[in-house]
Amino acid sequence: MIAAGGGPDVLVIGAGVIGLTTGIRLAEAGLDVLIRSAVPPGETTSALASALIGPTFAAPGDPMRSWEQATVAELTAAPRSVPGVRLCRGLLAARPAGMMPPWPDQIAGFTPAAADELPEGFRTGFWATLPVADMPVYLDHLTERFRAAGGEIELRPVESLAEAARQAPRIANCAGLAARELAADPEVCPVRGPKVIVENPGIDTFFIEAPIGASWSAYFPHGDHVVLGGTAREGDENTDPDEQEAAELVRRCVEVEPRLRNARVLDHRVGLRPGRPSVRLEAERIDGTLCVHNYGHGGLGVTTAWGCARDAAALITG
Repeated sequence: MIAAGGGPDVLVIGAGVIGLTTGIRLAEAGLDVLIRSAVPPGETTSALASALIGPTFAAPGDPMRSWEQATVAELTAAPRSVPGVRLCRGLLAARPAGMMPPWPDQIAGFTPAAADELPEGFRTGFWATLPVADMPVYLDHLTERFRAAGGEIELRPVESLAEAARQAPRIANCAGLAARELAADPEVCPVRGPKVIVENPGIDTFFIEAPIGASWSAYFPHGDHVVLGGTAREGDENTDPDEQEAAELVRRCVEVEPRLRNARVLDHRVGLRPGRPSVRLEAERIDGTLCVHNYGHGGLGVTTAWGCARDAAALITG
């Protein structure tokens, strides 16, 4: 807990999956940590993630690979089970032939798909066993773990990094899309993504199409419901649901899995991924205060969260 009359050791900006995991790493290291956010965790963009954890297909030595591996290790370490997260077998497929992934030995359960296992129109595919997260449940778990470590969450947006620097001697900027203004970073770009949830007609494996462009087919089962994807409209900040866009998204998924044809729609919302050419994970001084930036994860925030939290915490405690 934060000492009465005093400020926190670290102020974390943002209560999405990046802010929560960074806050947990710091709080469990013994620091007094306060997260400030405009909205609670369940209303952040992270709550709208699909969310398949990996594979990033990153090259050896790329920090993305290390971040992904750290997250997978955190979520699958026996005997602990993580609420909202489970291992799921699924098919990653591509329409062109010969598009097998690099470094397949890095993908758990990798098995090339037979021709009769591929949906019509797909000529390449492989099976893998990867963690998937039911994000509302997972975010609740992260929030509870953060608070159990003594952390606090305050629903009050940070107006500027200079303001944050007056509250704490160390800052973790995990503001996602809001980092565009807070850090004056023009490279941060909104990437619009609708999330359609339907009743599960009996699906127990996931599917995702590659390469991912502006639109693709994907679905992820979570018990009694299935999350459908995907669309990525770069630069579009409109979060109003578009029924025509959703109908097209459902149509693509039905082409792959006909059992989804008559599945009842339970929810349809739109989130804005915090796009950036690369993740910004580095330290700088703001009016003498140490500020570690940890934002720009695009659609890979859940996949890279624990690895990025590890490295951000190391910079803050360094």
